[in-house]
Amino acid sequence: MAFAPHLSVNWLILPDIGQKLVTLVGVLHSCSVNAEQALIDHVVATTGLSPTEAARVIEDVVAYFDEPVEAYVRRRHAQLKTYGAKNDAIFALLAEELRARVVAAPRLTERQLRRLIYG
Repeated sequence: MAFAPHLSVNWLILPDIGQKLVTLVGVLHSCSVNAEQALIDHVVATTGLSPTEAARVIEDVVAYFDEPVEAYVRRRHAQLKTYGAKNDAIFALLAEELRARVVAAPRLTERQLRRLIYG
């Protein structure tokens, strides 16, 4: 059984039946941490920010774009109504903004994820 060399693998013996159980310790966490560190390193290299500043900026940007599309539409609609905009103009503007905006992905069930992968 081959594994990527960067993954932490623990072999556990199941004494009652003499089988080995492979557990990938912290794989998801380490992949996430490595991706986050790579992004921080990129921002540091391209902006001159310190690693701490870069991490803070990344957290702020991710939090800003983490808003689900439904919440964004409701918030933005209320904001535009405050300034006297009419719904026809608001809906057209929202459609345009959403085409260009990164929004949080919808929560997907395990079944939906499988269907995306395997059809």
